[in-house]
This record gives sequence, C-alpha cells and structure tokens, in this order.
Amino acid sequence: MMEHLDIPDDVSNDRRRSIQRVRTVSHLLDEAVRIPGTNFRFGLDPVLGLLPVGGDLASAMISLYIVFEGYLMDVPRRTLARMLTNVLIDTFGGAVPVLGSLFDAGWKANKRNRKLLEKHL
Repeated sequence: MMEHLDIPDDVSNDRRRSIQRVRTVSHLLDEAVRIPGTNFRFGLDPVLGLLPVGGDLASAMISLYIVFEGYLMDVPRRTLARMLTNVLIDTFGGAVPVLGSLFDAGWKANKRNRKLLEKHL
C-alpha cells in the first residue's frame, strides 16, 4: 500500500495529475512487491540493477523523471539538489554487482524524492 499525503484541495488539476504520476513511478520503482510474511517492499529499481551497467543507468533515467516533475512544480533549488543527490547515491551505490541491488532495495531514492516533492506542497 502506498503511503502518501493527501493532495491539498487548492492544488491545480495539472499538478494533481503530476503528483499521481510521481506516486505511480515511485511505487513501481521502490515498493511494488512485498516480500510475503514481512513488511519489506521493493520495486523494479533493484531488479533493473541486476542488468550490468545499462540497468542502473535506465533506473537513473526513470528516477530523474521525478526530479523533472519537481522542477516543473517550482520546487526550491535546495530540494532539487537533495533529490538529485538521492538519485546519484542510488545510481552509484547500485552499480556494485549484486550488493548494489540490495542497496537499491533499501535506499529507495524514488520514495525519498516523492516525499520531498509532497512536502513541498
């Protein structure tokens, strides 16, 4: 189940749709699958990371979509910098063979960036 803040009533329909897209991407990359018998969730990010080189780059490109949506929503530069840092940590941490996918499963840069974006609202 996705945890998130309710979207305030005064948010425009365009922004509302953007936030929903960000939530969907974040969920798919970081929380789409729950390990049975636990509360631990993971998504496509660590799975893509199993593909040598290209998997981590593909994941990073998708993760940058959330940062781009933040830019379009006039998120402060400091917050955008934090979001970019999360993506960089995820990309370089995930580049380590096998252990990188475990790192990706725990770091959840997209979930972190979604929360930063929602906090901006």
